[in-house]
Amino acid sequence: MALVTPHRPVLLLLAAFSRYSEAIAWARKTAEDAWGPVALQSDLFDHRETNYYEATMGADLKKTFFAFESLVDPAELVECKETSNQWEIDYQQLGKHPESRPLNLDPGYLTEAKLILATTKDRDHRIYLDRSIYAENTLFFHRGAWQPRPWTYPDYLRADYHAFFDRCREYLRQRYQQPEEFA
Repeated sequence: MALVTPHRPVLLLLAAFSRYSEAIAWARKTAEDAWGPVALQSDLFDHRETNYYEATMGADLKKTFFAFESLVDPAELVECKETSNQWEIDYQQLGKHPESRPLNLDPGYLTEAKLILATTKDRDHRIYLDRSIYAENTLFFHRGAWQPRPWTYPDYLRADYHAFFDRCREYLRQRYQQPEEFA
């Protein structure tokens, strides 16, 4: 029988996209107030792979990723998704923009081997976690590079995203070299 051991802490990520830079800045401040300082932030990417969000968010969307300094238990992903969903509502209720969804927030986590995203939408390849939240293994790290799954969102195929996830993976590996943090 295998011994049950706790999972190593993981790097919490938050994808934020909007057509409004002030919405993304609000998301960062709100997330830092709740989850602590951002260790790494990606460039601001053009979100051009799909027009799926235009009806509710408008055109010319920009996307960025925040990676948080504090490592977390991966079981916290459910709470992170519930929290980020509420933040979307909170920002929308500020009434600063005409769109019904001026800000989209997607939490996830990164390990040395994979990138997991949280979602409320069930599909055949998603794993139910709790409270109507599912986990999707979006990318995996193999032979020195991020690899997609058949269901990987088109924007997550981008080399510039992968370069940021490489930075995140290296940050996580450096944190793992500090064992006193996990004693």
